Amino acid sequence: MSACAGGGGTEADGNTLTMMVPLFGTAPDPKGEMHQAVEKLAGKKLAITWTPNAEYNEKTNVVLASDSIPDVMVIQDNKSPSFVQAAKAGAFWDLTDKLDKYPNLKPKSEQAWINSKTDGRNYGIYRVRALLRSAIVLRKDWLDKLDLEPPQTTDDLYEIAKAFTERDPDGNGKKDTYGLILPKWPSTNFSASNPYNVIDVWFGTPNNYGMRDGKLVPEFDVPEFWEAQKYIKRFIDEGLVNPDWATLDTGKWNDPFVQGKGGIIIDVNVRAGELFDDFKELDPETYDEKVAMAGNLSRPDGKKFSYPFTGYNGIVAVSKQRVRTEQQLDDVLKTLDKLASKEGSILLNNGIEGRNFKVEDGYAVKVNDQDPAMKVINNDVEFAFIQLGMTSSVGVAGEAYEWMRPSQAEKDWLKQRDELMNLDLQTAVHDPSLPVISETAVQRGATLNPIPTDARIKYLAGDLTEEQFRAEVKRWYDSGGTQTLAELQAGMVKTGG
Repeated sequence: MSACAGGGGTEADGNTLTMMVPLFGTAPDPKGEMHQAVEKLAGKKLAITWTPNAEYNEKTNVVLASDSIPDVMVIQDNKSPSFVQAAKAGAFWDLTDKLDKYPNLKPKSEQAWINSKTDGRNYGIYRVRALLRSAIVLRKDWLDKLDLEPPQTTDDLYEIAKAFTERDPDGNGKKDTYGLILPKWPSTNFSASNPYNVIDVWFGTPNNYGMRDGKLVPEFDVPEFWEAQKYIKRFIDEGLVNPDWATLDTGKWNDPFVQGKGGIIIDVNVRAGELFDDFKELDPETYDEKVAMAGNLSRPDGKKFSYPFTGYNGIVAVSKQRVRTEQQLDDVLKTLDKLASKEGSILLNNGIEGRNFKVEDGYAVKVNDQDPAMKVINNDVEFAFIQLGMTSSVGVAGEAYEWMRPSQAEKDWLKQRDELMNLDLQTAVHDPSLPVISETAVQRGATLNPIPTDARIKYLAGDLTEEQFRAEVKRWYDSGGTQTLAELQAGMVKTGG
């Protein structure tokens, strides 16, 4: 569909709310059950431009450069140059101090609210995601066969990877398995929530950036970083990882795990749910015996540092182009508050109770999900309307219902997931630079960011010495890194960070 449903620079229509929202499947029919139910709850007509996710950021840039910004717009990257420029130019309402009287829009997490700032201000309501979801997923059947427990420390993880590689965990009499599965990661950002970043933080590095002796420093230029690299390199040098670790597509990350080639993935806790589903397709009888999970690990000296995420995935921003007065803004925020209510969260995340789902033991259970009408409702929820979830959304049920998992193993996993999240949040290392923007990073990021990322991979592959890697770090500083750090630190001081 086209990029925008809003009309030029015209004023908002009090009876209709124009919106632009990401789409991951087929666009809902405006006359369909879900759309009608959401309109009824909102108390307004909703003119939604559903835009395929693959082209969403590109369409966002087009819309931001036009005079056709809709009333409400999901912004997936509120740190992007185009959004920063538009927000600073007054294209969107600054909501930093405006949400107190909207009970469902008031930030539930102070950390996520801070993280979602754009240059020190909040130009939208953040779409909640788990603030901490890093975890380790392991082949449970392999652990059981080798009489091993899930890891608690980085040393434990190494020993498990070694056992998975050398002790025939699948019992086929061949040396054809390995421990850790590493995928290739894009080099657009050094800190990209990949397994390398998680391990860095376990060893005590900053999470992207951090303060040391009153100065902001990058993750890749502290002593602990080199300890982490030597740890990872040991896995690679000893053959405890997949041979194609530098080229494996992230979209195929699950394959070696399910195929019985590798036994450990360091990623997000919801990946365990994906793997349960993958195994279920292969063998519904034994799938619940294949997946185990552990949380963040302590380093060798017993100290623990956990890798958090930002706690949000984009924001829901309100246009100043069409929503021009405080009264109109109040009207829009009241509508969004309804969508963020318990009733709204259930509708956007689960669907229509009594139609496509029912509630059992506090969980949502799909009803007649092979019925074509129910398939349409489920599609509209899972691939479209859930993207409007602010307080409940993907991976965070909030006041909506968690979907029922059939096996006891999966129910135990959901309970463990929440317990580990709460435990690891106590030792989470947050990135203090997230609320602020560096103009140098914006302008030179495309050339700056790959320098340390590429150097890391070459070092791990044995193509760079530590001395050469350090020379690349110096090149990063000289190419704009020093200026980036100065701008970020100045911004942090200015915004009280």
